[in-house]
Formats: sequence, C-alpha cells, structure tokens
Amino acid sequence: MTIKVKICGIDTKENIDIAVNCGANYIGFVFYAPSPRYLSVEKAKLIIPNVPQSVKKVGLFVDPNNIQLETVMNSIDLDQIQLHGSETPSRVSEINRITNLPIIKAIKISDLVDLEYAEIYSDVTDYFLFDAKIPDNLGIGLPGGNAVSFDWNILKNLNTNLPWMLAGGLIAQNLEEAIEVSGAKIVDVSSGVENRRGKKDPELIKEFIRVAKSI
Repeated sequence: MTIKVKICGIDTKENIDIAVNCGANYIGFVFYAPSPRYLSVEKAKLIIPNVPQSVKKVGLFVDPNNIQLETVMNSIDLDQIQLHGSETPSRVSEINRITNLPIIKAIKISDLVDLEYAEIYSDVTDYFLFDAKIPDNLGIGLPGGNAVSFDWNILKNLNTNLPWMLAGGLIAQNLEEAIEVSGAKIVDVSSGVENRRGKKDPELIKEFIRVAKSI
C-alpha cells in the first residue's frame, strides 16, 4: 500500500519545493485569516504556480462566503477545496457548484457519534478528512492544525466508499501506528511538521514524507 501525503499550511516557495521533491501528493493552502498559516491571495498568486500539475493544490476554507470563494478562484488555480468549518450539506453542495472543484469535507472526531454524523455529507463531498474535535475547555480557537489527535480505533467503524484522509496530531514518530490502527491511505499534516506554530520546518517535512512513503 502506497501512502499518500498532504502537507497543509505551506506558505513559502521553498517549502513547496521541499514537499514536492520529497513526494507530497497534495499541498494545502490556508485561506482562513485567523490561522497562523494564513496565505493571502497576493502571496498565493506568487507561490502556487510553483506546484507541478502532478501534485494537487488544495485550498482550505472555513465557512467561506461566496465573495471570498470567488476572489480566490478568480486569482488562483486550485484542484480541490477543503472545508474545515460548520458548513451544512446544502452549503457544501453550493460551494461545489460555485467552484466546480472536488470537495474535501473535514469532520471533527472524538467518538463514534461524530463518525456517524459524517454520513449526512456522503452525497455532497468527494473526500472526507477526519480530524480531532477540540474540547471547548482547552480554549483552542482554530478549526484545525492544533497538534491534537483522536482515538484512531474509531475509524475501524467507518462505512464509506469515499476516499478519506487522516489528520490530527500526526508526526513522523506516530505515523506508522496511526496508519496501522486507522487503515488510512492518505495522511494530512500541518503542525506536525512545524518548529513553531505556523512555521514549517524543512527537515520535519522531509522526515514525515520519508516515513509515510516507507510504510
């Protein structure tokens, strides 16, 4: 089994080159202003053209309005849209119509009920991304990239024909276990390849992809 890798929250040409050269299959760009990984449209126009066609360019949005979507889509070539907010199934379907791109819908997981909740999106999304649900008492305000994992055993109950990605607290050191337990074929990392919040570490990117590709 060849594991595919998505490196999310990249904001420099240098890290694009490293991820691509090491074998990343997807690169995620964050268009969510509160995130420390936020990428402005102006900067995106400079760096995203450096991604080769063989690597999928994913735009991450959190409850975007139509103006935001159109601004990005009119300026940048993307291959997929990742929705990491509280978008309803009807809104996901609408965003698909607006962008005419495949949708990755993030589902936050803490127990089996959350996994069952994903079923309502089965007809309107092209991929699932399973990430950790953050308890309110932790006071973490970001929808993703929080270096928090969930019980991967929950995904043994997954019943879907859609492709899906595993995210949440992944690092090179726990990647093999995460894949073995969950059965993931695509893994997504952001904070796990950073040396400080929002700043990607080239060596951590290399090591994460190396481990994934060796499994």
